[in-house]
Parts: sequence; C-alpha cells; structure tokens
Amino acid sequence: MDNISTNMLFTILGILVLISAYFSGSETGMMSLNRYRLRHLEKQKHKGARRVSKLLGRPDRLIGLILIGNNLVNIAASAIATIIGLRLFGDMGVLIATIALTLIILIFAEVTPKTLAALYPEKVAFPSSIILSLLLKVLFPFVVAVNWITNGMLALIGISHKQREHHSLSSEELRTVVNESGALLADRDQDMLVSILDLEKVTVEDIMIPRSELVGIDINEDWKKIQKQLTQSTHTRVLLYRDTIDDVVGYIHMRDALKLLSKNQFNKTTIIRAVRELYFIPESTTLNVQLLKFQDAKERLGLVVDEYGDIQGLVTLEDILEEIVGDFTTTMTPAASDEVNVQPDGSFLVDGSATVRDINKEMGWAFPTDGPKTLNGLILEYLEDIPEANLSVRIAGYPVEIIDVNDNMIKTVRILPDYYQSQHRDHD
Repeated sequence: MDNISTNMLFTILGILVLISAYFSGSETGMMSLNRYRLRHLEKQKHKGARRVSKLLGRPDRLIGLILIGNNLVNIAASAIATIIGLRLFGDMGVLIATIALTLIILIFAEVTPKTLAALYPEKVAFPSSIILSLLLKVLFPFVVAVNWITNGMLALIGISHKQREHHSLSSEELRTVVNESGALLADRDQDMLVSILDLEKVTVEDIMIPRSELVGIDINEDWKKIQKQLTQSTHTRVLLYRDTIDDVVGYIHMRDALKLLSKNQFNKTTIIRAVRELYFIPESTTLNVQLLKFQDAKERLGLVVDEYGDIQGLVTLEDILEEIVGDFTTTMTPAASDEVNVQPDGSFLVDGSATVRDINKEMGWAFPTDGPKTLNGLILEYLEDIPEANLSVRIAGYPVEIIDVNDNMIKTVRILPDYYQSQHRDHD
C-alpha cells in the first residue's frame, strides 16, 4: 500500500463505496418488488422478471451473495480509509477515517441507494439481476458454504430455509389492494370488484323481495281473472299458488304461456301443466354460494325459506348480479333513492319499508345492518313497541322522527344526517 499514491487510494475508496451502494440498492430493490406484478411480467416472458424470479426462488442464496459482496467492499473500504487517515492526520487519522467513512457509507451507500430502490424497485432490480446472476455463478461455492453454515444454525432453532411465507391475500387484503389501485382501475371497476368480494358477507335474506311484496296468481281463482293477471303481468316468471302464498305450487314462464296461447291451448288446465318446480334457498345462504348454486342448478330464481320451511321472500339471479354491477333499468324493485326524498331543510323523508342496507349503500349512512332488514323493523326493535307519530329517537347517532304510522307499521320517517355529521366533526 505504501507504493500507492493517496489520490489513487481515494479513487479506489470511491469505487468501493459505489459498489457498496450497488449491493445495498440491489438488495432493497429485489425485496421491494411487487410479487404479483413480478409473476404477471414473468408470464409475459419479461427477461428481467424471469431472472429476478429465479434469484428470488432461493432467497437465502441471493441474500448471502449480496451480503458477501457488500461486506467485502465495506471492509476493504474501511482498511483503505484507515490508511488515508494515517497518512493525512497521523494517529488521529484512525478516528477521523472511521467517522468520515461511517457518514459516507451511511449517506451514499445505504440510505440514498436503498431509498431510490424502494421507490423504483423494478428499475433497480431488473438490470442488477444480470450482474447478480453472473456473480452467483462465480462465487457459487463460497455462497453455498456460507448458506450451509447459516442454514445449519437456523436448523438448530427449528427453522428451515424451505419454510417461507406464501404470498397469498385474504379477501380483506385483496379489497385493500383494489381500493388503493387508484387510477389503474376506473371507479366503476373498483366498485364491481369490491362488490364481488362482498358477496361472501351478504346473505339472500339481505337482498330478497320480502314475502309481503311477493306477486303471484291464485290458481283457485276464476279463469278470466287468472288470464287477466297473466296478460298484465310485468314479470317474465309468475308465481302460482293455492289460496295463500304458503301453498305455492311453482311458477310459469311467460314464454310457456305464449306458446300455449299460440296453439290455442291457453286455459287453466294447460297453465297448471306448464308450471315449473320452484327452487328453495335457506335464508342464511351467502350470495357467492347462491350464485354458484344457481349456475349448477340452471335456475334463475328461488324462494327463500327460514329454518322452519316458511317462505320469507324471493331472490333471483338478477338480484345477485345487481349487487355486483348495480341496479338494472328493468328492475321492478324501487331503488333506495326512490324511497328517500330530500327536503328543503336538508332532512330526508324515508319510506319505512326501505331496506336498511340499500339506504346505507346509496346514501352513505351507517345504520346497523346486523338486525332487522327494513327501517321500520330497525325502529321497532329499538323501541320494543309500536310508536305513535311525531316521536323522535336517535339510532346509530342519527336523529329519526317518526312521521306516519299505519297498520302497525311505520310508514314514513324523517332523518337528519347533517346533524349527525356535524356532531362527529365537533367530536373529532
């Protein structure tokens, strides 16, 4: 070293710091890569992605290679810095060189390259994978020896290098990924993807047409009345029952009725013969499960029954699809916005029969959904009694004024969400 000039030592020291920065940045870039995007690029036969995937297939060897290189250059840099310090400052040069080199490595070989690699992992990892792949081949025996020792030490505490965390996402984590996709996905696409994930949280009971709103035809009625109901029906599938909906016999598709009409065979006997069997669904069935069941059974609608077999309502394939893509223009069920009327004072007049979940979804409110399904039922459960009109209560922080009560049901309520929001702002 005595024959090497101080200027040359400074040059060598600078090169070693740059090499150290390369190893530090490569390590952070490799470990910061999005594994799902990496797999996508690998499937598209991206050369850089394929090299990186191969290196990450054995992370113990990759880390061993990077740390071997990084420690070698850092130790060499420390030795050269010490020589320079002794030449320039004498015995105090050791202390000065230690402090100066620590700051230089920290700033230029650690924090800066690692920050850059964390921000742009692909731009760092893909090019550096070329050099790392070559170094791995050259230093393979040394890397394997180091890994053999470290893996042996890990084995003593019951850890194997083959044990690694699988990069799988739960539905909640996937929902977060979708919500944070930003401009990569349109808002409507994000809503649809999140709605698909939410299917496992929603049951058929939450979206069914309730029993009180079911429309059907009593086959014990006079034929002329039945014929009138069939010809004026707005549904493609019509329930048929005897006397009450509890004695439902099936449903008839209007296409079948038209065929009978075209053949001049349109009468009560042929209509009953054309009845199709009904499909029954337990009320606790989640939408993701029911969607698959509809597909397997080649059905499009079913009656929802409780644990006693009593009919609670009806759900169709279209109802489930609407949970994903939003309401169709052909739906006969009123939307939440049709049941909520904005008043000049900022309050809202809401139909008591409106579904709590639909109101929350469309209006951005936060009424509890783990109990009764309708606003009427929610208020009755809260009060544990049938109230009189002009009574005010507070549910989930929302001031609710009961406007109209009829036939033991709350028909109309007034809700003041602005007051609720202002209270929360004051609290915050």
